[in-house]
Amino acid sequence: MSSGRGRSWSIAWRLTSLYVLLSAILLVVAALFLYWLLQSNLRHQDNSTVAEEIHVLRVILRQRPDNPTILRQEVRWEGGSSEAPPIYERVLNRAGIVLLQTQGMKRIAPVSVFPSPIGVRQRPPHTAERRTLANGQIYRLMSAWAALGSGTRRERLLQVALDVTHSEGVISMYRNALALVVLVGVLASVGASLFVVRKGMTPLADITNAARKISVTQLHERLRPYRFPVELHSLAEAFNEMLDRLEESFTRLSQFSADLAHELRTPINNLMGEGEVALARPRTPAEYHQVLESSLEEYSRLSRMIDSLLFLARAENQAAPIDLAVLDLRQETEAVREFHEAVAEEQQVRIVCEGAGQVRADPILLRRALSNLLSNALRYTPPGGCIEMVSSASTAGSDVLVRDSGCGIAAEHLPRLFDRFYRVDKTRSERSEGAGLGLSIVRSIMALHGGAVTIESTPGTGTVVRLHFPA
Repeated sequence: MSSGRGRSWSIAWRLTSLYVLLSAILLVVAALFLYWLLQSNLRHQDNSTVAEEIHVLRVILRQRPDNPTILRQEVRWEGGSSEAPPIYERVLNRAGIVLLQTQGMKRIAPVSVFPSPIGVRQRPPHTAERRTLANGQIYRLMSAWAALGSGTRRERLLQVALDVTHSEGVISMYRNALALVVLVGVLASVGASLFVVRKGMTPLADITNAARKISVTQLHERLRPYRFPVELHSLAEAFNEMLDRLEESFTRLSQFSADLAHELRTPINNLMGEGEVALARPRTPAEYHQVLESSLEEYSRLSRMIDSLLFLARAENQAAPIDLAVLDLRQETEAVREFHEAVAEEQQVRIVCEGAGQVRADPILLRRALSNLLSNALRYTPPGGCIEMVSSASTAGSDVLVRDSGCGIAAEHLPRLFDRFYRVDKTRSERSEGAGLGLSIVRSIMALHGGAVTIESTPGTGTVVRLHFPA
């Protein structure tokens, strides 16, 4: 139940709904505009016809007041015209007596249904009153006073009725047709939008199908961005980049598992071999003591390895809190030097601390990183050599260089020196008492501080490791 409530509409349905809504709005707006345009034109034409007829009758009464024949012909001609729409006219005197009217007008449009007349000097407006009369027909009605002759005060009342039933029928039919067109258009837009959206969503389905084919054994598979629309290039490229990271992480994890098994196998085999030899025949207490001492060394090696792996696991969590403090680099390097001074004197290696500066870092992690670097340098620096620890600070950040005069490292090994359990060659491995995790720990510590570690080395000259802490 909860999963169903949280489910939102699909992109296809959202696009379809928006497309149909937009189409419906455009169709309705267009239909309303066309309907208004036709209605306005037809009604303007009808009103103009009524106003024009009022004007013609006024001209006849003013210019030919003594010739009623012309007026009679105009009135009767209009009524007998076969052209549509039919128009009816009536002339009355001041007393309201009908002097002349179109045949049948008395039945169709009585005198009482007409609106109040306009004055003699007023122009006929282009807005005649619309009424539905007793016969069910729709008319445009207008009344107006007209001067009988020029320079006289005699007046006649004019009433004009235009049958606009046909025009109103056209408007009604056009309105119904537009409503049908809008309805059909909306339904058609639903079908068209479903087709277009589904067609447009095909590339996403292709990406989904391609992604489903990728498995642990096929992490090398990649999408081909050129097969997809331009808008999906970024998505395909980002997906490929994610696969690159996954493949790299999976490869590193597989390699780490293999290296870990290899590293654990050696001390365990040593312990098993020593135990089997010790139990092969009775031994003296001194011999058992020697076996236990040898086993204790292997146990210590395993303990250091496990501690280092646990530290790396915690350090890879970028959200892990660290206690930052402003530290004096010269004091920190001197403290690390003093800790390793006894080993250095025994190996006849000189350690020199130079430079100064401040850094904002975790004191325990900083000393562990420096100690790991110094231990590596001591391990591979021959007697009579020198190790320099140089501190510096600038606006870009703080740096610590650990430079030794050891045997150096070949260029092809430098990219992998920070990998776990990686060792350059058997010669260096035999002299090493560590597990190959020191530089990995240094890199993790620098990552926690947002810094970086770089290494440069020249065979036969020495190695330089730089720790950079950002400002």
